[in-house]
Amino acid sequence: MKYPILLPNIFNHPFTYESDLNLKIGEYVSVPFGKNKLTGVVWDKLEDNEQKKFKLKKVFKKLQVKPLKKTTINFLNWFSEYNIIPKGMALKLMLLSNNVIENDLKKNLKVFESNIKNNSTKLSEDQKKCLEEMSMANNKFRVHVLQGTTGSGKTLVYFEAIKSIIERGSQGLILLPEIGLTGQFEQKFFEYFGFNPGVWHSGISKKKKEIIWSGITSGDIQVIIGARSSLFLPFTKLGMIIVDEEHDQSFKQDEGVTYNARDMAIARASFENIPINLVTAVPSIETFENIKKGKYSVSRLNQRYKNASLPNYEIINLNNFKLEKQSWLSNEIVRKVNLHLEKKDQVLFFLNRRGFSPHVLCNKCYKSFSCPNCSINLVYHKKRDNLLCHYCGYKSFLKRDCSKDGNCEFIFSGPGVERISDEVKKKFPGKKVEIFSSDTMNKKHSMDKLNKIIKNETNILVGTQLISKGFHFPSLNCIVVVDIDLSSQGHDLRGAEKNLQLYHQLSGRAGRTGKPATVYFQTYNHDTKMIDDITNKNPDIFLERELEVRKKNKLPPFQRFISLILTGENENKLETEALRFKNFIESKIEGRVLGPVNAPIFRLRRKFRVRLLIRGIKSMKVQNSIAKIIPKYKFAAGIKLSVDVDPINFN
Repeated sequence: MKYPILLPNIFNHPFTYESDLNLKIGEYVSVPFGKNKLTGVVWDKLEDNEQKKFKLKKVFKKLQVKPLKKTTINFLNWFSEYNIIPKGMALKLMLLSNNVIENDLKKNLKVFESNIKNNSTKLSEDQKKCLEEMSMANNKFRVHVLQGTTGSGKTLVYFEAIKSIIERGSQGLILLPEIGLTGQFEQKFFEYFGFNPGVWHSGISKKKKEIIWSGITSGDIQVIIGARSSLFLPFTKLGMIIVDEEHDQSFKQDEGVTYNARDMAIARASFENIPINLVTAVPSIETFENIKKGKYSVSRLNQRYKNASLPNYEIINLNNFKLEKQSWLSNEIVRKVNLHLEKKDQVLFFLNRRGFSPHVLCNKCYKSFSCPNCSINLVYHKKRDNLLCHYCGYKSFLKRDCSKDGNCEFIFSGPGVERISDEVKKKFPGKKVEIFSSDTMNKKHSMDKLNKIIKNETNILVGTQLISKGFHFPSLNCIVVVDIDLSSQGHDLRGAEKNLQLYHQLSGRAGRTGKPATVYFQTYNHDTKMIDDITNKNPDIFLERELEVRKKNKLPPFQRFISLILTGENENKLETEALRFKNFIESKIEGRVLGPVNAPIFRLRRKFRVRLLIRGIKSMKVQNSIAKIIPKYKFAAGIKLSVDVDPINFN
């Protein structure tokens, strides 16, 4: 009998195999492919190969693993169509290194046994009301938004919602935007429920991944806390999805297979016919628009937990308080911070730049250090004593022969968190200072650092935006935004929205246990309207205005954008090819083609990059027309195309 078998590779269709076995849709099989033996899945439709007469290969064997559900296959088919990627690459996201786990790993699953402990935590009346609204349709698909002030106890509400899912024997998935959050969150989960969730992200070991994959497939693991990729685990009885910090840009996967995990989570919940809850302090523009249209239901928590007050805001005008040479902290800020330290408040200096300095140049020959592979500056990291490209990972030492004479004499232009940390140590001697960024907090010992911060053993933090993402620091009552002017630069379509979300989240780290807290903004700008906007207690006012601007200019969420990026090593050849490609597709797709233009980061990993942008109505017709036309075009040798549906960054 003939069977369609989808393989985890770049093909957009299953291959036809023969077998005497009685195979069913979703079953895993081992098959020959060329000279290799591959794991595949019995798919839902045979390819129409009547024109081609060739001898069919036989399936080797059926694998002893619970089959993939039909709803999951439907989701993967849709995922492939929506994101314009081959079906085989969608399946690859669901397998482990192109394989499955047949071994019985039950002995390793005891730590995940879901014996829920009795919890003494009492919900407030507002929290109970939100829980009731969240749980109104806990058996079928609907999108519910839990919007609440930072520190209002949103996590407790959805923990209770997850509890009812576990009690009826279903599985729950909690998506977090950053792997750095999973450690503290896992601890919080264990304290509340009394058992371990499965934790899934790129940083966990191969062995642990095998155990969790096996436990999810068998149904023995009931809750997964994970980053983007956990959405593709082969759940057998998924009952609810939670997307925490749904507005976070980190849910967008920008490399390899590109997709937005929040949007794909909503789609998976729809195919599984289960509820999904989006949790946020400030919704994304797309979510806000869907609430307004009545497509998503919403509950709001307006009071912080135990009535803790939100922080106050104060602007430090740097035109009135001159900075000393090579200093980024005004004397006024130093004075204010000392007052907080005297009260045993923890202090955060915030600057969204990793490393020591973003720009290094020679005082004699005026040459700057730039990446040989990418069209961007190298960032100096003092701790490692090297220059680093934050895009391709290229490293270089600081020492360099000068074209004028001897060695180069370096000037460091602008600060990163390491440079601010050095200044903080000088201005506040004797205080324990810790840098909080992806360079320091994704390491094995980061849990120790977190515990010291929570216990207030660390007096001062110097952090990037990673610190804004859901961490709970009980003693943090003073935040200094070192350079708010830096955030307002650039031409990012989503810049205003990102700033609103970032600074709401950031200020939400302060004053969580009831003590008075203040956020200080250092600025040279006389117009403080942007600061007023991003610190307004009601973010909906800003989102309403932003929606009007987007509607007027036909920008997302009112139109669909699809980015087509062509890359190649030869600049002239690439530009010629981009024009030829545009002329080929322009009249054949459902949308308007803009460009080609050089991408803002024109050279990346030794490849030049040219961008075309397609804008059209919000309909699958746009994707379908692109998917149909691209295979008919033959790209010149060395030119590659990548497709990004609903782009968030335009680098």
